[in-house]
Amino acid sequence: MTRKQSWTADHIQDQTGRVFVVTGATSGLGLATTRALAHRGGRVILAVRDEAKGHEVAEGLAASGVGPDLLDVRRLDLADLESVRAFAAGMREEHRRLDVLVNNAGVMAPPRTLSAQGHELQFATNHLGHFALTGLLLDLLAAGRDPRVVTVSSINHRQGSLRFEDLGGERDYAPMAFYNQSKLANAVFGQELHRRLTASASPVRAVLAHPGYTATSLQTRDTRGLTRLFFGRIGNPLIAQSPERGALSQLYAATDPTVVGGEFIGPDGPAELRGAPTRVRLSDAAADAGTGRRLWEVSEGLTGVSFPVTAS
Repeated sequence: MTRKQSWTADHIQDQTGRVFVVTGATSGLGLATTRALAHRGGRVILAVRDEAKGHEVAEGLAASGVGPDLLDVRRLDLADLESVRAFAAGMREEHRRLDVLVNNAGVMAPPRTLSAQGHELQFATNHLGHFALTGLLLDLLAAGRDPRVVTVSSINHRQGSLRFEDLGGERDYAPMAFYNQSKLANAVFGQELHRRLTASASPVRAVLAHPGYTATSLQTRDTRGLTRLFFGRIGNPLIAQSPERGALSQLYAATDPTVVGGEFIGPDGPAELRGAPTRVRLSDAAADAGTGRRLWEVSEGLTGVSFPVTAS
């Protein structure tokens, strides 16, 4: 692995003139990513479910020295495909190009819940919403400057399996197992997107990233019981790194000029739990081309979104 021990947000090059879309930008990794990009001159579209909170965050960032013209708050509920379509339509009306899409937002281990379209919430939010958003914005990204799609997965993708016969958990639902499934879906999607972009000679790079073990509200907002106890009282204080450190992997993937499409960026420390960004290994399941094609076809069917790219 190529180590990047000294790489921090201070190494981000000037991003003036570039336009970023960051999902889940009001807290945790999304907020840290937004802050770092805007402080380097990037214009950031904060794609958030709660607009009021989004405006509060933008005001706080402006008070810290970020130019208010660099922040644009827009509503996006990834669990509702109609909201995804409305967001994408707004982007198409107002922008001739986008440069980077950071598929960051997510939910973790809630009780079984269904999305607006009847899909299991974690699969819907973490994967299907980002799949649809990427497809609907891909032509704007293709017109961008050094365009990239950065999809945030997790070390948990290595523990996941895609239950194609029961993606919604109707037969057997376990919160963490279905979180791991959604994170594996992120990784499979990122790799299959890379294959298809390459086959289409697209200028867009698809890159994957994971934050290691990072202390955010994700682990306690939706979780219950022992899972919440571990993340909230035991694991986070002892092991987890800050959101600012955890966001370095996706910031590196989004901005560093040496990044190549298809790479997976994660922390360089023991077990990839914390550290500076480096290139890390995907699981065999995530890298499998047959699984990628199958998930792609299922995702197109569930979202109704087709991509303007050639099948790998």
